[in-house]
Amino acid sequence: MLNKKRFLFIGIILVMAGVCSAFLRKPLVTDKFKIYFDEKLIKGKENFLATQVQDVAKHSRPNIILILADDLGASDLSCYGNKVVSTPNIDAIGKAGVRFTEGYISSPVCSPSRAGLLTGRYQQRFGHEFQPNHRYLHNMAEYYGFKMLPRFRPLTPIKELDVPNTEDRLRQGLPPSEITLADMLKHYDYTTACIGKWHLGAADFAKPTVRGFDYQYGFYEAFTLYAPTTAPDVVSTHISRDYIDQHEWQTAEGRRGNCAILRNCCEAKEEDKYLTDKLTDEAISYIDRSKDKPYFLYLPYNAPHAPLQAMKKYYEMYSNIKDPVKRTYAAMIKNLDDQVGRLLKHVDSLGETDNTMIIFLSDNGGVDYNGTTDNAPFKGGKFTNFEGGIRVPFMMKWNGHIKAGTVYNSPVISLDIFATVAQAVNMELPQDRKYDGVDLIPYINGAKSELPHQALYWRSDFNKAIRKGDWKLVVNEFDNNNQLYNIKEDKGEHINLYVLKPKVAEGLLKDLNEWEKEMIKPLWPRVVNYVYRDETGKYVFAF
Repeated sequence: MLNKKRFLFIGIILVMAGVCSAFLRKPLVTDKFKIYFDEKLIKGKENFLATQVQDVAKHSRPNIILILADDLGASDLSCYGNKVVSTPNIDAIGKAGVRFTEGYISSPVCSPSRAGLLTGRYQQRFGHEFQPNHRYLHNMAEYYGFKMLPRFRPLTPIKELDVPNTEDRLRQGLPPSEITLADMLKHYDYTTACIGKWHLGAADFAKPTVRGFDYQYGFYEAFTLYAPTTAPDVVSTHISRDYIDQHEWQTAEGRRGNCAILRNCCEAKEEDKYLTDKLTDEAISYIDRSKDKPYFLYLPYNAPHAPLQAMKKYYEMYSNIKDPVKRTYAAMIKNLDDQVGRLLKHVDSLGETDNTMIIFLSDNGGVDYNGTTDNAPFKGGKFTNFEGGIRVPFMMKWNGHIKAGTVYNSPVISLDIFATVAQAVNMELPQDRKYDGVDLIPYINGAKSELPHQALYWRSDFNKAIRKGDWKLVVNEFDNNNQLYNIKEDKGEHINLYVLKPKVAEGLLKDLNEWEKEMIKPLWPRVVNYVYRDETGKYVFAF
């Protein structure tokens, strides 16, 4: 009798274990995340680009160089207050033209900000609200492991557990309905190149060579290695306390898949040279090959994005920095500055400086959670809608059109670059879609005295923000935690006036809601939440 009870007990335990195992291992995949692109806009794009431009040669035809740094914080350059690293070459762009003190990006994370930058439209208009995600949670076992284990913090899993199937994951990327700046300039007989980090999808419709770029060199992923880990002249610095850093090292190892270095989207390149230097080599070579036409060079460096790798000669320059993470980061910024200087010097040697518009900015704020930078005096960093996440270094020069040494103190946004270039080339924009940027030149030069924008907006799912005049409202619908700041008086966002200024908050919220009515739902779901903490509390951001 005792043995029967024992066997029955064991049997029950085994059944329960089997049920639990089946529950934990059951795939979370669903077909409800089908991605549908706007066919009307796709047709409008095709018709617009098929229409021949009349008298192309009569249009203004400056060369355009758009340099994008990656995760470079608002105070990481010497012209923005960095006392540790001197960046005279990048600073020189602002000294020869304009430096924006309140320059914003349209998202605090890489891919959506690039989607807005290259289209001149809020990316929420066409559903590119989140990063293209090729890795979602597979099952409940991963969910609970992610939720409970400290090693994954500051990330935490989302509550919505349905995830896209493989087909829908592979369709994530810049929608084919969108006209890029490269599309527009190529339409006006420019030659175009994308050299560096793409991060707008790897699907056939999203690759740079079908998005207006004649030439491509670089990689598709959010990151890759700067050099092989065995390179004797390179210092590799791991951040053991940071799960995101561990993931990046593991994914980038070997430069496989979307981390591979590609030429024209298909020819894999094995490169030993430090990548920041190699991208500059490619950029200079492209400029030399582009003498017969005006050119558009989009140069999205991946520096100083992790994984942290610096050339030893730069690492040794900062022996006074004891923290190896901060030391490597400083070395990477110095290297980036030297390479930008090398590029600018080459343009000047060709006698093309006066006929070249050069723009420099970062894709989002600096990464404060891994110890590389803190974005001081601003609050927060990458992934957040606080100033440290969305305010970036932003400069522009165009000899004869922008007065040297101009400092512009009103809010501008990366979306303005598209409109500014369009006006510089006298391009006619399509009428079937709304553009959100403005031509900055008349504001910079004082021909227009009003603000370039009545308001600027941000949205990542339940995280939203609006900047209007001196006021900024940060909305967090996840935990109903809203903040209102007077940015002019409190640029560090320390004093929340939400309760004290209810009418101001109400007006901003109304404007934000009206803006949202023009946007569409995200085309694909997010993966995780990012938890940000400071002395004022805990905040959850959609990632």
